[in-house]
Amino acid sequence: MRKTTQVLSVTLAMFLTCAVVMAKQPCCNQEKVEVYAHPSLMNADATEFKDADSIYRIGGKVLKQKNRIGFTNKDNMYVNAWSKDLLNAMSVRKGDRDFDIKMPISRSELAYMLSEGLNMKSVGVVKKYTDVTSSYWASEEIKKATAADVMIGYPDKSFKPDQAITKAEVFATVAKLIEVPYTNDGSAPTLNGKKIENIPTWAYGCTKEVVASGLIDNLPDEKTLLEAPYLSRHQVANLVGELRLKYGANGKLVGDAFKAAPVAIKVKMLDRIDAKHSNIGDRFAAKTTEEVMVDGKTFPAGSIVYGKVVTVQRPGLGTHPGSVTVKFTEIKNGDCCAKFPKELTSAKADCLKNPNIFARILGLPFTAAARTVGVAGRSVGQVVNISANGLEEYGDRLSDTFVETFTGHLGRGVASFGNSFVTLGKGVYGIVKTVISGTFGVIYEIGDELLYTIVPSVSNSSALNPNEELTIVF
Repeated sequence: MRKTTQVLSVTLAMFLTCAVVMAKQPCCNQEKVEVYAHPSLMNADATEFKDADSIYRIGGKVLKQKNRIGFTNKDNMYVNAWSKDLLNAMSVRKGDRDFDIKMPISRSELAYMLSEGLNMKSVGVVKKYTDVTSSYWASEEIKKATAADVMIGYPDKSFKPDQAITKAEVFATVAKLIEVPYTNDGSAPTLNGKKIENIPTWAYGCTKEVVASGLIDNLPDEKTLLEAPYLSRHQVANLVGELRLKYGANGKLVGDAFKAAPVAIKVKMLDRIDAKHSNIGDRFAAKTTEEVMVDGKTFPAGSIVYGKVVTVQRPGLGTHPGSVTVKFTEIKNGDCCAKFPKELTSAKADCLKNPNIFARILGLPFTAAARTVGVAGRSVGQVVNISANGLEEYGDRLSDTFVETFTGHLGRGVASFGNSFVTLGKGVYGIVKTVISGTFGVIYEIGDELLYTIVPSVSNSSALNPNEELTIVF
């Protein structure tokens, strides 16, 4: 019943919410995304509108976005996560429908992540193992990792590809790829003052080197990292991502197999992208500040990098200042063009800027009016939705009352009659709550726009402003 009546309310809400309507730009390859309206509806029942490209959500609880990483210095600006893309690619290669990123990583999976994640080239003597056939899913990656002596097999000429690799062995492998000073005084390694468990004495040194490098400072699930004997697939994917950023992008990985470093591009933003004013599908541009080579092509400083907005979470109570996920798509210089991969390794805001006060004052009346109409429209749409659902349910309860009573089930008829009053009460409560919260939401929006005009830094963490300088790493 609810799904039927939601169509009317969503249509009305979408009509009044110009930001969402503008976001529906036709694009055959656009990813499915979600937009959350200003959460002034006190988490009332949400409504959704779906099309071939996008999902628009009006009201309801704001869900945590997945598969993304944040800009350094921009807590609420995101790009799609490279580590998740690596995990997805690996699960597809393995053909594992039950692939669980929280499971311990195996030796073959580590070889795959290092080979693919670090752009490992084929160097050295290819080694053959009795338990790795040419048709094995990671045979090529195992060849690369072992030929470069990044990983080794066993004396019986086996590799044991499906055997889980211990946390200590992962750290020992990573330590081969970096050169970081550390103190090896014979004591057990620690992270943030806490002992790292399940590390044998032979691995103390390499573990301390990895700790000193900072590569594991931000790995997910610190408790498991400290206490478990194994690292999860998810943790290692993030670890390899950190390797790409801190060592691969700078050409600091040890060994001849890692000459093909990830690409780091420095750009200056030309457009504004932020949680308050941007919409799904909005395109933006930035200008490179240094020469860079992408896909074998050289792009001089001043080349244009393009991107688009893929998710928007509007700022509001409990979620202020909202969030935005962006995707960098391509780089152009005249007729020379190169596409970017789907995922980034990292993104960093090097130099923060705010629009000047004159520009903010000029934009204030337009944004304030649009946001006010948006909240009012969503509130009206929610009232329509609650009323329609309530009336439909109320009619059903009265129908049940007569049917049950006159077929000899008086008790059930009385119960259904009582439930009809409960339905009315719930509807009235929902409408009153929406009207009050919508009214407050309008006041909040106006105040929030004034705050942005006077103190723009409060929302800088969810914005990319013109002239801000970024470093993006692929």
